[in-house]
Amino acid sequence: MIAVLAAMITAVVGVLGTLFAPLVTHRVTSRRRDEEVRMEEARRWFEERRAVYTAMNRASRQFHTLLKDAFHRLRDGVYTDRDREQLEEARLDHRDRYAEAQLIAAEVVLAASRHVNEVLAGADAAAKRLDRGVAREGESVEQALLDLKEAEPRLTSMRRVMRENLGITD
Repeated sequence: MIAVLAAMITAVVGVLGTLFAPLVTHRVTSRRRDEEVRMEEARRWFEERRAVYTAMNRASRQFHTLLKDAFHRLRDGVYTDRDREQLEEARLDHRDRYAEAQLIAAEVVLAASRHVNEVLAGADAAAKRLDRGVAREGESVEQALLDLKEAEPRLTSMRRVMRENLGITD
């Protein structure tokens, strides 16, 4: 009787094992696939943010450089139509990169970029007024260059915040 009972238990366990093995395998495979999808999504999200941050950082620095060049050329009386076009292209590129970042960037990154944008927009407006000969009272190329220097630590801070947001801490 014990041998028969043992044989029946063995048969039941064998049948159950045969029935549940595909279910367990499917469950494990499904979890592994879900984890791979999550990892791929996280990698894609990181790459998207990195691309947007890189573009915004580059555009901000290019706009800053061309503003500085514009003030030097205005001061020296050699500011040309080509200089104006390059500065306008840089301004538009900066605007577009900022608009892209608004949809992806963390709020801390947007705050840092707003601080940069305040200085750059003010300098751009001053450059246009100085170029047209309609400077405000007390506004000069020398003062505009001094005001533009405020962008440098803000650019550094923005880059630092972007790197931290990406998890780069070295």
